[in-house]
Amino acid sequence: MIALTAAEIADITNGRLAADPGIVPSSIVTDSREVADGSMYVAKPGENADGHAFVGAAFERGAVLALTERDVSDDDGRAYPAVVVDDAVLAMGALAAESVRRIRAARAAQGEPFTVIGITGSAGKTTTKDLLAGILSRAGATIAPQGSYNGEVGVPLTVFGADAGTRYLVIEMGATGVGHIKYLAEMVQPDIGVVLVVGTAHAGEFGGVENIAKAKGELVEALGQDGTAVINLDDARVAAMVSRTQAKVLGTTATGASGSAVEARNADIDDGGHPEFELTLPDGGASHAVHSKLIGAHHITNLLAAAAAAFAAGVPAADIAASLSAQSPASRWRMERTERADGVTIINDAYNANPESMRAALRTLADLGQGRRTWAVLGAMLELGEDSIREHTAVGTQVVRLNISRLVVVGREARALYISAIQEGSWGDECSFAETADEAYELLQAELESGDLVLFKSSNGVGLRHLGDRIALPPQAGTSANTAAVTAADEGNELL
Repeated sequence: MIALTAAEIADITNGRLAADPGIVPSSIVTDSREVADGSMYVAKPGENADGHAFVGAAFERGAVLALTERDVSDDDGRAYPAVVVDDAVLAMGALAAESVRRIRAARAAQGEPFTVIGITGSAGKTTTKDLLAGILSRAGATIAPQGSYNGEVGVPLTVFGADAGTRYLVIEMGATGVGHIKYLAEMVQPDIGVVLVVGTAHAGEFGGVENIAKAKGELVEALGQDGTAVINLDDARVAAMVSRTQAKVLGTTATGASGSAVEARNADIDDGGHPEFELTLPDGGASHAVHSKLIGAHHITNLLAAAAAAFAAGVPAADIAASLSAQSPASRWRMERTERADGVTIINDAYNANPESMRAALRTLADLGQGRRTWAVLGAMLELGEDSIREHTAVGTQVVRLNISRLVVVGREARALYISAIQEGSWGDECSFAETADEAYELLQAELESGDLVLFKSSNGVGLRHLGDRIALPPQAGTSANTAAVTAADEGNELL
C-alpha cells in the first residue's frame, strides 16, 4: 500500500488524531483476524457486529493504529492509538481516492503508465475480473480484488493492495442502488470502464430494472474523453449506454451486432461445454482462436469483455487470446466442476443467481447432460422484489422444457419454482421439494448414481454452494482423487 502517516490519515479523512502522528501502517484491514504486525484496523459498524468490539483483539495481533468512529480504551482505561472519524467506511473511500492519486503521481513522475479498469454488470463481474487480471498480470504488476470485493468497503481494500509499483489496478464494482457506482468511480477514477449485462438481480432494491441500467451506466459516465468504455452490444440496455459516455467505445458482440469492435466469430461450445470462437480486435490483424476452459456459452460475454479491456490497456491481441485459452476458473462456486470418484459430476454455480444467470446455467446443464441423467438443485433468487414469484415460476417452467431429469427445489422462498414445474408436467419423483439443505442432502445421497450430472444454483444468501461442496465431497470419499480436485479449485481463493 501507499505509505501514509497517522497525521496524513487524519488530514485525508477529516478525522481527529489520537495517536503518534508519525505512525505509518503497513496494511489496512477490516477484519481483526487478518491483522498482521503494523496493520491499521478499521472498526466499522456492521449488520451483525460492531468492529469497535474487536479493537483490542486487533492490537493484540499487532495493529499499530485504528480507524474508529469513537474512542476505544483497554481494560486499564488507556485509549488505543486511533484516528477518529464520523464514518469509517467513507473514511476508507477517502483514503483509497488519495492512494490512487498518489500512485498516479508517482508513476507519472517516473514516466510510467498506470491504468485503472472498472468492471460492472448484473452478472459476470468476478469472472471477467479474474480473466482480465490473468491477462494483465503477464504484462505488468496487477492488483485485482479478492473474491468479490466490489462495494464501498471491498473497493478501498483492493486499492490498498496497490503501490507505486502497480501497473494495472482492476476494480470490480457492485451496487444496490443508484449512485453507488458513481461513488466508486469517483473514488478510483477509472481509465477503462466495462459494462457486462443489465439483469434483474436486486431489482427489488433498485426499484426496477431501468434503475439498474441507470446505476450500471454511471461507470461509463465517469470516464473522461481519454478513457475507453467497453460495452456489450448484445444487451440492449448496455448498448444504450453508448450515448452516455464521452469516452472511446469498444463494443463487443457474439451475435454480430452492428458497431462492434471486438467480436467472437463462429462462437460455439465443445462437448465439455467450453466456449470456443475466433476473436477479432480492431488492430487490423488476423483473428485469433480462443478455446476457453470455462463452462457455459454465457461466458463468451465475459471473455470478450476481458479481451476488449486488455486491448484498450495495450496488450497485444495474440497475448490476449493465448491467456484466455489458458486460464481455468479462478474463483469458487462459479460453474465449478468436480468429478467424483464414483462417476457423479457436480457443477457448483451457487455463488449467486438471478433470472438471467439461472437460465444460462440450466441451458448449460441441458447441453452437457445429453445422454446422462441430469439434476437441477435450485434455491431462491433473492432480492427480486415484486417480480419474485413470476421469475421463479418461469425458471420452473424452463427446467421442464429443457427436459432436465430431476429437479430438487430447496427452501420455501423458492417454492413457486417447484409448483410451476409440477404445473408444467413434472410430477412423481421427477420433482422434489426440500425445506432445508440437510433434507436435500439426504435425498441426493440416497439417489445419486454413477453418470449423473448435478447442477447447484441459488443466490449467495441461500447457501446452496455449501450443499454442493458436501455432495462433491461425500464423507466416504476420504482423500480420493475428487478431494484433490475440489481442493485445487479452491486453492488461493478467499471464501466469501
